[in-house]
Amino acid sequence: MKKSVVFILFLVLNKLFPQATLGLLQFGNGDLPGYILFSPTASNSTYLIDKCGYEVKEWLSSYNPGQGVYLDDNGNLVRAANINNPSFNTGGKGGRIERFNWSSGLIDWTYSISSTTQLQHHDICVLPNGNVLVTVWEKKTITQATAEGRDPALLATTLWVDRIMELQPAGLSGANVVWEWSVWDHLIQDYDSTKANYGVVADHPELFNLNYVPAIQADWMHVNGIAYNSDLDQIVFSSRLFSEIFIIDHSSTTAEALSHTGGNSGKGGDILYRWGNPEAYNRGTATDRQFYFQHCPVWIPSTYPGGGKMMVFNNGTNRPGGNFSSVDVIDLPLDSSGNYYIGAGQPFGPLSTYWSYADTANFYSGIVSGAYRLSNGNTFITDGSGGLFFEIDSLKNTIWKYQNPVNQSGPNPQGSVIPGTGVFKAQFYEPSFAGFSGKTLTPGIPIELNPLNYNCNGTTSTDVVMYDENILIFPNPAENKFIIQNIDADFKTIFLTDAVGNKIFSGMIEKSDFELNVETLRSGIYFVYLTGSERKSTVKKILIQK
Repeated sequence: MKKSVVFILFLVLNKLFPQATLGLLQFGNGDLPGYILFSPTASNSTYLIDKCGYEVKEWLSSYNPGQGVYLDDNGNLVRAANINNPSFNTGGKGGRIERFNWSSGLIDWTYSISSTTQLQHHDICVLPNGNVLVTVWEKKTITQATAEGRDPALLATTLWVDRIMELQPAGLSGANVVWEWSVWDHLIQDYDSTKANYGVVADHPELFNLNYVPAIQADWMHVNGIAYNSDLDQIVFSSRLFSEIFIIDHSSTTAEALSHTGGNSGKGGDILYRWGNPEAYNRGTATDRQFYFQHCPVWIPSTYPGGGKMMVFNNGTNRPGGNFSSVDVIDLPLDSSGNYYIGAGQPFGPLSTYWSYADTANFYSGIVSGAYRLSNGNTFITDGSGGLFFEIDSLKNTIWKYQNPVNQSGPNPQGSVIPGTGVFKAQFYEPSFAGFSGKTLTPGIPIELNPLNYNCNGTTSTDVVMYDENILIFPNPAENKFIIQNIDADFKTIFLTDAVGNKIFSGMIEKSDFELNVETLRSGIYFVYLTGSERKSTVKKILIQK
């Protein structure tokens, strides 16, 4: 009789656990232990998962992301939120910064930059001191734009100019703007000689050509990524429409950032380095272009393989060889004096990338996305448009892969193929990350519904059990409550789901017996999942009958 029960349960579970299309798709030797933070574009939830695809933590906001999400050095979640400001109707909009306390899971600080003339958008960057860098659109009128030398034929109804602000959190919903910088203070144009910004564009690679316009639209540059280097005290940001990345000096004061002198560089807020499209400053042609609507420039940490170089996700839209994405590494031309070398009349070097990864047939994300070098030399990549995260080793072999299972409808059942799973970019945190110090990182169950019961530590041992006969559940059927007995000490967490995989309850297991009140649940088949700290897990079937 007992064997018949096990066989029937086996059939039920196989019906609920079809072939993997969501969640963890691949793991293997060489993938680096760690945790992945991501916020699906169409969801209010932000998730932290382990490399097995098991949920470690979930934060719930009232808003979709807008767009970047990060953990600070205290383990708190800092995210941009899209409050849907109708004055800025385009991709990447946000408007609000939220910080969720790790312990309580609740918001302990917010700040909004959202009006008819300003809006936080795309990325943020949490600084070592807890301050937050944000990118902000700032509307300029046609009158203001033409007064600076913009060609009226290149203007839409308004011109959006990018500003970077450093916010120092204050209280529950305030912030001090302790530093800021704007593109608007560093312009050159060769259209109108009567304006103050007039000059020879090629003579001023440190300035932005006001009339370089890949497309006539209000969002002139579409800045989409920002990062910080504490060793250099410099900021890098990415402009999708210029197809360039830019480095500026954060050591300047706000007053110096308005000018062309000051700071460690002595150049104030001028561009220290730019790369990707020298045609934008008249020191190259279309054939010299390297980036095609790129995202996510980041310095590789100095102690990692390739340390000090710059990694960028090159989206590859309208690439001459066809649309395909690549992850590119640039060897920055930094001289012994700390300056970025540029030859007279020449574009900034290098002439080509130092390292690049591409799969022309299978790897293309035309929007969003990002990549990071890991401490062991592997590279963690987000194919943002498809919501796919994967890790490659130093030989560029894919050794780990995960598909975001969440869209606007929430988590989806394993085995389904669903649209709308995009992610701006996922973050990878190694176990040594400062924000995890003193924290309990207990894996639960996968985010997707009806998850497969798998062992992802590369062995075929019996530490994943489909049905453990020693664990008893009674009464079964249950009416108002049931008790689980003989729970092995290795099991740390309990989850209850309904027959289609919706999570009903989750909790910690503190002793070998566990009692659960189910008087509010409707009659039906439910499943109890028990998970352990070393991937040991089991699932039990329970019938609730009223």
